[in-house]
Amino acid sequence: MKKHQPLFLSLFLLTGAVVLSGCSSEETTAANGDEVIIVGTQNDYPPFAFADDNNELTGYDVDVVKAIDEELDGYTFEFTAVPWDSMFLSLESNKIQAVADQVAKTPEREEKYLFTDESYFAAETVIAVKEGREDIQTIEDLEGKKVGALAGDSYTLLLEEYNETADTPIELTYSESGTPAEILQDVQNERVDAYVNDPIMMNAVLEKNELGVEIVGQSLVNDQMGIVLKHGEKGEEFKALIDPILKQLKQDGTLAELSQKWTGGEYIPE
Repeated sequence: MKKHQPLFLSLFLLTGAVVLSGCSSEETTAANGDEVIIVGTQNDYPPFAFADDNNELTGYDVDVVKAIDEELDGYTFEFTAVPWDSMFLSLESNKIQAVADQVAKTPEREEKYLFTDESYFAAETVIAVKEGREDIQTIEDLEGKKVGALAGDSYTLLLEEYNETADTPIELTYSESGTPAEILQDVQNERVDAYVNDPIMMNAVLEKNELGVEIVGQSLVNDQMGIVLKHGEKGEEFKALIDPILKQLKQDGTLAELSQKWTGGEYIPE
């Protein structure tokens, strides 16, 4: 069993953009001889994955992967920050070999990518509006209104699917910045009417930026988050290694402890 194995954190930032240099389709080896698994995650999605004051990636998802790394012989996980809009392209091109970034399991995604059987977080989906607004409580109330969105994320996919049968489609306004924080600022400034995302992340952003935005209504859906891998021999190899450890971390209370640390509650799937 590997204990206290160094975990190398690599942020390739250049004028706000992430540079994935040095990552290739060839297997890489750490100084200690371990095979390296490069894990992609965002650097602006607190409290799950974000850059701290020292520009090192941290958060719940990062700590979960660190906990897996502690138990895994022969492999070392390295992190690299990847923008959401290029996350899956990086996986497909093997610039990264795994994604730990609050990715919800959906039938469409599971056709294209390999997920761990064990989920490591259970997330809700809620609506946020400007404080004091009373006309939006449900997804039906969003019909005909402008809602901030990030292309390809689980919350946007939910709204796009809703629009397929809605009498009056939701007007999805896709963010050019690609960050939830800027969309929430758009809600406060009334450039959009609402935003749909995870309440834990949104509350963290709202508190940090002191925005006049609040979460309303009941949860729309509940999603389970898994580590994402690429279909194929290597992906299956990594999945077979990671799943038993995730199960162990769930059973011994490690995931619950990390969830409490980062979110203030235990959001661990059964």
